[in-house]
Amino acid sequence: MKVHTLPKTKNCRKNVGVLSPARLLREVLMGGGCNNRIEINLDNVSQLFETLDPYPFRERDLSKDAEEYIVDSARELPRDVALEMVIYLPKGSVDEDAAHSLGASVSTYFAHRTQAVGRQMRELFRVGRRAILVGLSILGLCLVAVQAFTVLLPSTGIVRFVEEGLVIVGWVALWRPLEIFLYDWWPLARERQLYRRLSQATVGIRYHKAPADLPPQADE
Repeated sequence: MKVHTLPKTKNCRKNVGVLSPARLLREVLMGGGCNNRIEINLDNVSQLFETLDPYPFRERDLSKDAEEYIVDSARELPRDVALEMVIYLPKGSVDEDAAHSLGASVSTYFAHRTQAVGRQMRELFRVGRRAILVGLSILGLCLVAVQAFTVLLPSTGIVRFVEEGLVIVGWVALWRPLEIFLYDWWPLARERQLYRRLSQATVGIRYHKAPADLPPQADE
């Protein structure tokens, strides 16, 4: 499965037809009108989905290559603009009903991915809450042990070594929960936001002539 974009400097404006002066000015100000667009050129609509998926067309998963391409392309686009997908297909390669449901299929898939990442975040925070309770318990026990050693044992080098070791163990027990709440959730939050933007993206279909219908090129 090969999914690729059309050259942005040419095809983004070449395929939109005749532009009105107002729209031309807007696209010039927006950097050519392509700073929010993901373009996908396919030979057949089945290239976009997993062919072994038993679910109906509207609920099928995207193929791994298609999802990777769309997600990587979206990451390169500005975060403060609504996304747009344009799917180029050979004329007559898909019936009208399938064409109308294509956008809904893509949106549904990324909505499911948004929910899946949300569940991962909730599970991560659940693990973090348990870990912080365990870590605080271990830290408390270590501090109590240090106080007991201070009261019951003479202050020797070995005792001080054990006391300092217990304090370190107690703080190390808090490292994992702190790592979860301070750092680990950021990538998931960004991924969820990206999938949400993709689920809300407008999906358009444009048709081009199949390679067999194109006139042969003259030999140079």
